[in-house]
Amino acid sequence: MFTCQTCGKEFELRQDVLDRYPGWTPRQCLDCRGNGGRSASAAGPSKQVSPPVSRTKGRDLTIAEVLSSFTEGPDTGVFTDGASEGNPGPGGWGAVYVVDGEVVDEAQGADPYTTNNKMELTALIAGLRMVPTDAEVDVYTDSQLIVNIVTKWADGWKARGWTKKSTGPIANLDLVKEAHALYQERPGARLKWIKAHSGYRWNEYADALATSYRREIH
Repeated sequence: MFTCQTCGKEFELRQDVLDRYPGWTPRQCLDCRGNGGRSASAAGPSKQVSPPVSRTKGRDLTIAEVLSSFTEGPDTGVFTDGASEGNPGPGGWGAVYVVDGEVVDEAQGADPYTTNNKMELTALIAGLRMVPTDAEVDVYTDSQLIVNIVTKWADGWKARGWTKKSTGPIANLDLVKEAHALYQERPGARLKWIKAHSGYRWNEYADALATSYRREIH
């Protein structure tokens, strides 16, 4: 039994969820998580809202701003994102592992001279490393290219000795190999595309981690 730190009521979680995350103590009940951290009585009736397109693009929100502004989207899974200014140019990456709206783990980094795809792959690698090899979990990226590389194309490249059918090298091959290997080691992980800059809370959170380098250097 746990006590919600928002509304004060006691609540329970399934034992199988708790067993997967030893040492984790949930801080909010389902009602408060579903209402963006407000108590159910204060929030009023829930309403499903479809996020608009490009809701946050170019805003470089902080984590605090994300958490205070957005409640939509999946609240369990691994969310990863990468960014760069120029291609190549300075960039960053971020990954966050969330269970029922609570952060279990997160990581971020930056590179003074990189590309967007390198940062997306680096974020995915960090996110997959957070996941136990036997976990059933959705892993989200807002790069459809990265989804295709890891879930579709890499199998064929590997079978041909890490070469393409067409001429030309595989870009970011070391990162592709690592991301593909980590994904294969986690058969319960499901890599999914999520629309960027649409107000989905934990995708925006990963974006805030990835773009923190901009707020530090500007």
